[in-house]
Amino acid sequence: MPPKKALVPVGRIEQRILLIRGEKVIIDADLAQFYGVPTKRLNEQVKRNKARFPDDFMFKLSSAEKSELVANCDHLEKLKYSKSLPYAFTEHGAIMAASVLNSTRAIEVSVYIVRAFVKLRRMIAEHKELSRRIAQIETHLADHDEQIIELIKAIKQLLKPEPPPKKRRIGFKAEKH
Repeated sequence: MPPKKALVPVGRIEQRILLIRGEKVIIDADLAQFYGVPTKRLNEQVKRNKARFPDDFMFKLSSAEKSELVANCDHLEKLKYSKSLPYAFTEHGAIMAASVLNSTRAIEVSVYIVRAFVKLRRMIAEHKELSRRIAQIETHLADHDEQIIELIKAIKQLLKPEPPPKKRRIGFKAEKH
C-alpha cells in the first residue's frame, strides 16, 4: 500500500511560518486555508474559546505589522483590504485552533503543522551550531592573523639595513679649557 499523501505538504506549511515579534507564527488566513475553513469561521471559534488562547498561543497584529506583512507576503495581499487586524498563531495556538474547529481535516492537518514547526526548530538549532563553529574559527584565525602580523614586523626589522656605525676620526683631539 503506498504511503498516504499529505493533505498539506510540510514544505508549503514551512513557507507560511513567519517570524513576528520574535515568535514563529502562522497568520490566521493561512491557518484557516490549511484547515479548510474560512478565516472568519476560525476567528469566530477562537473568540468563543478565548480562554484556550493565552498570549503565548496567539496575538493580534498591529496595523504596522499588518502593513509590513502585506508588503512582504504576496499571498496575503487580500489582508490589505480587510478592516480587522489578523491573528498570529504560535505552534501551540495552531494546535489549539485545530481542537476548537473540531473537524477531521483540522486534526489531520495539525499533525503536519507540528512537523513543520519541529523541522524549522531543528534547522534553527543546526544554524546556531554552525554559527558557533564559524565564530570559533574566526577567533582562531584572528589569533593567527595577529601572530602573523607580529612575525612580519619582526622579519621587516631584520631585513632593514643597519645604519653604518659612526666612524671615529683619526687623530688627536685637544680638549678645550
